[in-house]
Amino acid sequence: MDTIISTFNSISLDEMKSVRLMNRVDTKFVTTMPRLLQLLELARSEYYMQEIDGVRNSAYTTLYYDTPGLDMYIMHHNGCLGRQKVRVREYVGSNLMFLEVKNKNNHRRTRKKRISINEFNIEGQHKHDFLADLCWWPVECLQPALRNWFNRITLVNKGKTERVTIDTGLRFHNYISGLDKQLDQVVIIELKRDGNQPSPLLSMLRELHIHPHGFSKYCMGTALSNPAVKQNRLKPKLHYVERMIAMDCGIRGVRNYYELL
Repeated sequence: MDTIISTFNSISLDEMKSVRLMNRVDTKFVTTMPRLLQLLELARSEYYMQEIDGVRNSAYTTLYYDTPGLDMYIMHHNGCLGRQKVRVREYVGSNLMFLEVKNKNNHRRTRKKRISINEFNIEGQHKHDFLADLCWWPVECLQPALRNWFNRITLVNKGKTERVTIDTGLRFHNYISGLDKQLDQVVIIELKRDGNQPSPLLSMLRELHIHPHGFSKYCMGTALSNPAVKQNRLKPKLHYVERMIAMDCGIRGVRNYYELL
């Protein structure tokens, strides 16, 4: 993948500020590494690629907090349109870390608020006050639930009206079960627009038969790494991932390979 990444024109972090899209509509797509390479070939003439200090494929890690009863996970699993996530995200190469509260309302719009922090825990008055104003549950109830690691490339269309994140190399650690899981052949693409702006990427995705498909890294990671949680509504997504990998990557017995179910 490094070869095709190097062929994109770059865009700096400062230039990205005009497309932050903190109040946006997100559309997710799930695909595989072979199909991602095809997509990048199509996209390089229409998109810039974010570059920070010479790095285009950046490392991220996220720690998700939840209640002891995993209320945030259960709300998402049950299909509640209004839901919330509380997380700490580290941009590893940039030495930046943020405490974030991410809400999705019943109109499927996403709003995210965050503050800069310097450690993964949520202790301290500054963080407590931030969460107390925004979190739907008492701050004292929150505890580490799941951590993930992945690499991300970010594209911006040349009209600078949308941002596309592409996540690969997903790994998970579950703080409740103690289990580790990985999805190294799965690619998560997220198209982020302020409303329904025209998107060059959508026609490319259709050409490659990559269709919209919800995939929450927190919920899927939790379902994969904690057999005790409720997950019946996620099983079709897990089966979809199995079939996709088998078809695109030639891997048989994917269920056993990833221990998905």
